[in-house]
Amino acid sequence: MSEDENGARPGPQADIDPPEIIGVRRGMFGARGSGDTSGYGRLIRPVALPGSSPRPYGGYFDDVVDTLEAALGEDGYAESIERVVVYRDELTLEVDRTQLPTVAQALRDDPGLRFELCLGVSGVHYPEDKGRELHAVYPLMSITHNRRIRVEVATPDEDPHIPSLYGVYPTVDWHERETYDFFGIIFDGHPALTRIEMPDDWVGHPQRKDYPLGGIPVQYHGAEIPPPDQRRAYN
Repeated sequence: MSEDENGARPGPQADIDPPEIIGVRRGMFGARGSGDTSGYGRLIRPVALPGSSPRPYGGYFDDVVDTLEAALGEDGYAESIERVVVYRDELTLEVDRTQLPTVAQALRDDPGLRFELCLGVSGVHYPEDKGRELHAVYPLMSITHNRRIRVEVATPDEDPHIPSLYGVYPTVDWHERETYDFFGIIFDGHPALTRIEMPDDWVGHPQRKDYPLGGIPVQYHGAEIPPPDQRRAYN
């Protein structure tokens, strides 16, 4: 099995836990209750999340996890890290949301880790993942050690709160605002959590998968976008 330039490679594929199936998606975008305008109406795919990975993770991944466990302590690590996933040659640490700032600070400050740079935060919405519908994903980079990992946090629709990482990584300032705007994740402790893409009086969060696809009466110089099932057909 080949390694990348940093020596990272996945652990034994045969031992990886099976994917977690959380739902079934029909069509290209999972749209419901409207006419199919994508041409993929008969496409049926399971919504699957990768399972947790066993050791050895491969490459520097084991060193990162071992160093983080030493930094947090055995009890702190068990309380903070929900599972470790190696998928497509990437290491993802799934973190309990209440412990996110503690884990992030350890990843940034420990000499053996030194993930000094957070490259942003991306929101994801899985309506079928009950109790964990909203996810926030943080890609981190260690300039010192030339390593990359991801930190992922999940929160329910009913309580969409995640601690802000602004105090640890100030670069997430605008990224957290954008994720709040599009997904409705509330980053507690952010100095100025406001909408930056949608109008202040806009109702809803347009990148959630329960948001209507089209048919919103938005006007552009007097033109109105019709719902999908009322648009011109090309078949």
